[in-house]
Amino acid sequence: MISVVIVQQGNMSQELPFDPFPFIDDPHKQTIISSVFNFLFEPASEQKLVRLPDGDRISLEITTPREWKPTDLTVLFVHGLCGSHKSPNLVRMAKRLEPLGIRTVRYNMRGCGSGKGLAKNIYHSGRSEDVFESIKALKREHPDSPIVLIGFSLGGNIVLKLAGELGTLAGPFLKGVIAVSPPMELYSSVQMIGNPDNAFYERYFYKLLRADVNFRQKKFKDLPKVDLPRDLKLYEFDQMYTAPTCGFSSAMDYYNKCSSSHVVSDIAIPCKILVAEDDPIISSGSLDSYKLPSNITLFKTKKGGHMGYLGRYAGKGFYWLDSQLVDWILAF
Repeated sequence: MISVVIVQQGNMSQELPFDPFPFIDDPHKQTIISSVFNFLFEPASEQKLVRLPDGDRISLEITTPREWKPTDLTVLFVHGLCGSHKSPNLVRMAKRLEPLGIRTVRYNMRGCGSGKGLAKNIYHSGRSEDVFESIKALKREHPDSPIVLIGFSLGGNIVLKLAGELGTLAGPFLKGVIAVSPPMELYSSVQMIGNPDNAFYERYFYKLLRADVNFRQKKFKDLPKVDLPRDLKLYEFDQMYTAPTCGFSSAMDYYNKCSSSHVVSDIAIPCKILVAEDDPIISSGSLDSYKLPSNITLFKTKKGGHMGYLGRYAGKGFYWLDSQLVDWILAF
C-alpha cells in the first residue's frame, strides 16, 4: 500500500492511504483517464448569473437536492485551466453529493461553460475576486448555508489565494477550503508543463486557450486585434497575451502576483491541500519551505498524477479522490 506523507504544523499526525490501480499507476495514465473520461450525465442544475464589478458576468450551475434546507451545506467547486462546470471531477462530485442532501455550485470562470460569451475579459490564475463575488452572491440568497470551497488544479490555486487574502475575514463566508493538485507556484508549473515529456499537455492547453481568444475576438468587436501563432509555449502565451491583457507588466509579474504560495500561510479557516509527488505538471514541494499554521494540512501522496487518484477507497469504487473529498467535506 502507498501511504500519504503528511506535512503539518500541528501536533497531530495521521496516515491517509492511496493505492492506485496497478494497470494505471503511471502518472500520465492517472491524469488523462481521470480528467478526460466521464461516464456520468450532468445532474439537473439551475443557472445563476453573477455580475462582476467590471460588467462581465459569470455563470454558476446550482444543483439543489429536494430535501435541502437554507441552513444546510453548500459546496462551491472551481474548475481548472480550460475546464468548466462540465469538467468530469465537478460532475462526479455533484452527483456524489446530491443524494447526501448537499447543494453543489459548479463555478464557471469568465467565458467558460454556460458563461461562454458573457465576459469580455479573460480569466486567469489569480482571479480570486471573481470567486469571492460569487460567494457573496450565494450568501445574499442563503446567508445561513455554510459554504465549503473546493478548487481543482488552477482552481485550487485560486481558492487558496482567496482564502489567504481574506485571512481572518474568511470565517463569515467559508466553513473550509480544499485544494486538489494546485499550482501554488505558477512559474514552476509553467516550466514543468514546458518540459518535452509534457508536450501533450502544453499543446492541449494552448489549443483551447487560442480558440478561446479567437472566440472573444469575434464576439467582442471592440477588442484589440490579436493574431496568435499556431504553436506557442504557455510561458510565451502568458508573456504575449495574458500578462498585457490583464494589466501585468510581464509573465513573471503575473506569476509572482497570482501564486497562492505567498499567502497560504495567512489562511485562517480549516484548509486541506492534496498533491501527488509524481504529478507531471505541478511541484509537490511548493510549500516545503513555508511554516503552515495548524488549521492547514498538506497531504502528499507518492502516486496519483495530476488530479488522478484512480484507485479503490476503503476497498470500494474507482475514484479514490471523490470518496476522500466526501469524507473531508462531511468532517468540516
